Amino acid sequence: MLYVITGPPASGKSTWIQAHATARDIVIDLDRIASALTGPGAPQWNQDPLVQRVAQRARFAAVDEAVKHRDEVDVYLIHTMPSPKARARYKHLGARIVVVDPGEDVVRERVRTMRSDGMDRVVTRWYRDYRKGGSRPVTAQASRTW
Repeated sequence: MLYVITGPPASGKSTWIQAHATARDIVIDLDRIASALTGPGAPQWNQDPLVQRVAQRARFAAVDEAVKHRDEVDVYLIHTMPSPKARARYKHLGARIVVVDPGEDVVRERVRTMRSDGMDRVVTRWYRDYRKGGSRPVTAQASRTW
């Protein structure tokens, strides 16, 4: 099964996966990939453009290969803001989409204490674009599927 975990930065997507995935499952997380590609002492959430470019390429390759094996193992993919094209692909693959959102106030506080200043813009964009969808209002619910 393919699980696509979405939600704003610092919402708990990785924590949700830790609570559900097993050691045998495949977890594709851009933050973990970027961390694996950098040396000792690099920030946990590395936003360096070059690191992000290389990590994105690695993520695309990992997704392409992992979805071939979703009948053998569970695949957990963090995709903060999937585009309509990506959502259509995930739907075609039979994915279960899980939105992790503890609420905007909680997310903004976590971003202030844990992340870089630039993440606040991503949070704003996530809530603006998610609310724009209309049929899926943002709630303080920890997680849900759509």
